[in-house]
Amino acid sequence: MITTDRLVLRRPTAEDLAAVVEIHADPETNRFNPLGPADEARATQDLKSWLAHWVEHGFGYCAITEHSGHVIGFGGLRTHVFDGEPVLNLYYRFRPSAWGKGFAPEMARAVVDWARDHRPEPVLIFTKFDNAPAIRVAEKIGFVQLCETVLEGAPAVVYAAQETIVT
Repeated sequence: MITTDRLVLRRPTAEDLAAVVEIHADPETNRFNPLGPADEARATQDLKSWLAHWVEHGFGYCAITEHSGHVIGFGGLRTHVFDGEPVLNLYYRFRPSAWGKGFAPEMARAVVDWARDHRPEPVLIFTKFDNAPAIRVAEKIGFVQLCETVLEGAPAVVYAAQETIVT
């Protein structure tokens, strides 16, 4: 579990399924998702894969709550392979009611700090070119554009912490 001034990032459980479905099925939260909103089956499969990642690696995407315990989103880090190298993918999705309050950069800083202390892989953010909110979060936490790529069939950009970029 990771805590910040306003957030608790905890291991998700099967009891989080309703919140996963609600957040991931919302068209507004999926404006920049090439796959679009998730149906219940895809959201269920997503949660199952997150839980399996936790079992295998001891960390992964988290349920993000306010200190009250109310789930406002999901996010964190998962193992990924990019250009043949192991990396950590930083992901998040918040309820629209949580937008504009600085929760995304607060969560992102916390998991990046955790990764610096516990994992050797670099943390990367993959997002579509037109996802201005995600790009702002990446820049707020000190990440810079590393390269361009294709993400689930759509043109995308990859951001990395400046200290991980070898010139």
